[in-house]
Amino acid sequence: MTVEVVTSCHDLAGRLAAVRAGGGTNHRHNLSHWVMLKDNHLTGTDIVGAVESSRSRWPGRTVHVECETLDQVHQSLEAGADALLLDNMTPAQVRACVDEVRAHAARHGVRPLVEASGGITRAVVAEYAATGVDCISSGVLTNAASALDVGLDLLKAEIPCC
Repeated sequence: MTVEVVTSCHDLAGRLAAVRAGGGTNHRHNLSHWVMLKDNHLTGTDIVGAVESSRSRWPGRTVHVECETLDQVHQSLEAGADALLLDNMTPAQVRACVDEVRAHAARHGVRPLVEASGGITRAVVAEYAATGVDCISSGVLTNAASALDVGLDLLKAEIPCC
């Protein structure tokens, strides 16, 4: 199991280094090699259509679908999504989704990566880890981290005169 800290575009290198320094790992460093389908990206289409369109436009990229319900997990599995982001679910809901993913894999021989995200803190991370997900994303380590102010001031060197 890996624990990923969600990072943003701002100070990405610094946040990735902080995750590594804290003992975590990242399963993605940015979304340039992945297609992330969130609920607000599905305007005018459904999950199946969005996955098909993504594969057509960006062949070879991992298609990651954000799911907030078990029904969305079913649709994502039928669409052949490569990864599922189970967002803002309770551990019990995540466990039910993982069970469905396993059952689907037993029937079809293909299993997507399953990630839990949304509101996961250090206090509850063990509960989410026990659900059987492949990875857990938590922004708790970096969301409130302050930037390190490093100055590279150049001082005038005293140059001896001839």
